[in-house]
Amino acid sequence: MTPLNRRLLDQAVSVTTQLLMFAQPADAVLSAFFRAQKCGPRERALIAETAYAILRHKRSLAAWLGPEAHTKQLVLAAMVRYGGMSQRQMAEGLSPRDGEWVAQLKGRPEPTLSLAEQTDLPDWLVERLLGMMDEPHLLELARALNQPAPLDLRVNTLKAERDAVLAQLTADGIAAQACSYAPDGIRTAGKPFVSNEPLFLDGHIEVQDEGSQLLGHLLQPKRGEMVVDFCAGAGGKTLLLGALMRSTGRLYAFDVAERRLAKLKPRLARSGLSNVHPVAIAHENDTHVKRLAGKCDRVLVDAPCSGLGTLRRNPDLKWRQSLQSIAELTVKQASILAAAAKLLKPGGRLVYATCSLMPEENEGIVDAFLAAHPQFARVSAKSVLAAQGIVVDLSGDDLHLLPHVHGTDGFYAAVLERAA
Repeated sequence: MTPLNRRLLDQAVSVTTQLLMFAQPADAVLSAFFRAQKCGPRERALIAETAYAILRHKRSLAAWLGPEAHTKQLVLAAMVRYGGMSQRQMAEGLSPRDGEWVAQLKGRPEPTLSLAEQTDLPDWLVERLLGMMDEPHLLELARALNQPAPLDLRVNTLKAERDAVLAQLTADGIAAQACSYAPDGIRTAGKPFVSNEPLFLDGHIEVQDEGSQLLGHLLQPKRGEMVVDFCAGAGGKTLLLGALMRSTGRLYAFDVAERRLAKLKPRLARSGLSNVHPVAIAHENDTHVKRLAGKCDRVLVDAPCSGLGTLRRNPDLKWRQSLQSIAELTVKQASILAAAAKLLKPGGRLVYATCSLMPEENEGIVDAFLAAHPQFARVSAKSVLAAQGIVVDLSGDDLHLLPHVHGTDGFYAAVLERAA
């Protein structure tokens, strides 16, 4: 374990102070900080892990330390409680006063916590989740959301097979196993640094959560079809769709952010795909979109959302989102779904998905769309997956993935088909 020194402690306190302002996404704050500071990989890991522990456990830490606790004390307490650091490992970084405070931590009594403090969630979110599940299930969900996510990989089936990749990872000293659901997925033990691995550099693997991989299998694109990834982002799901199409047909990757699409280009080069066409659009009713009206076989809408299903990776979202921000998102989600649906030809399939836990972003959007568009019908997600040999324990027609049940990020998806 990296020992603490004064400079490292100052850096951890500095970046944590920035993060707790919640002005920007945590990963962006940390990336900018590490570009500006001289830190080795182990130092970066310690700072990032400490900062994320505070974002995950802010409420329970504050309840334990008391209202007078300042940022440095939050950092030190997180290093002890969640980083497993001993006072000896911290000694070089501590002033005599800080050392005395850390020494007293073990004897500090555990406070009586409210449900929101036990779950380390904001009050409004606890209230909403209690409307969906009982308290024991909420505590289970919260425990899972407050754990770091594992690193999942997707095998690029254009270039490799899963068994061969697993064998190579083992030979390279990376412990890994096949994912439970995604047929091309691999889950690693710990969080190995794979971006310098030959398998990654040669395009044999991509980093992608297992739940995200299942969205491609719900869309189930075929060779030679015209397919649209409507909110492509950096293109993780685009690459999966292209591989399922065996690099045939035509696959459009639409997104309103050119900087996100720019991240797709090196990934495309590694993948070996030749059927992907990235297109930056101004909005969901852009002329590039309208030109494809009624021409597409399949459309994936991974809609912009609150991201509350991804708190394992993005714990700052629970402090940055609100009921008001979710209400604003639902307006955008409904508009995007309506626009994307116009692209489908008769008999075509659309998958609407989010990484949110909130019904108003999920079933609420789909139910309202179906009520206004009788030419569309819901299809059982469980049946679509089962037909491909993918067995997932689901209740109802739509896909609901939860970290404490399925070991994935929280995902929602509905499969819709237009009448032939």
